[in-house]
Amino acid sequence: MDDLAREAGITVRTVRFYRERGLLSPPRREGRIAWYDDQHLARLRTIAALLERGHTLNGIADLAATFEAAQAPGGFASALGLNEPPTEETPVRLSPEELADYFEGEVTPENLAAALDLGYLAVDGNEIVHISRRLLDASSALVREGVPLAAVLAAAVEVRAHATALADLFTTTLQTHTTHANPTTLRPLAQSVVEAELSMALDRRLRPPQQPPN
Repeated sequence: MDDLAREAGITVRTVRFYRERGLLSPPRREGRIAWYDDQHLARLRTIAALLERGHTLNGIADLAATFEAAQAPGGFASALGLNEPPTEETPVRLSPEELADYFEGEVTPENLAAALDLGYLAVDGNEIVHISRRLLDASSALVREGVPLAAVLAAAVEVRAHATALADLFTTTLQTHTTHANPTTLRPLAQSVVEAELSMALDRRLRPPQQPPN
């Protein structure tokens, strides 16, 4: 414990306090000797980083409990409940501090649980995995614009349902009207239709209302 505290730049008393609060897992014991490893040191550094970002110890304990409950072995695809990684999306591996930087002040146990349930996030060993760089960047940009992360995640649930319905529509149409359903042909065509229709729908919603003629 003395060595761990020295490496982390804190006191032994603080290490004991974190142990008592459940923020630090027990050491491996060999007789009367307690061995701490790099994972314990990484956890202490994460706690320090999150404290610097304004999180409370109670909040960090809740976050740690949420992450530990979501840990799943077998790689990020298994952790996210996928048979295979996404074909067109780039997963992003993050530390807890990096995730906190993306969503400053919005990384709460409730939001983490929602993101885990949605499949946006998973815990793979000591890392957090976001399923899509594009979704990560878009959701963090919305939060920077002032949209609460909870509202972004709630909207994502609805978007997921509509996207699934659209995928079903295109695959059913292709399978019904062609003899050889080719996924490599379907994907870009379906995406083009959806992107064009969404663009025009946004035009209709965002265009300023026309003033009546004098």
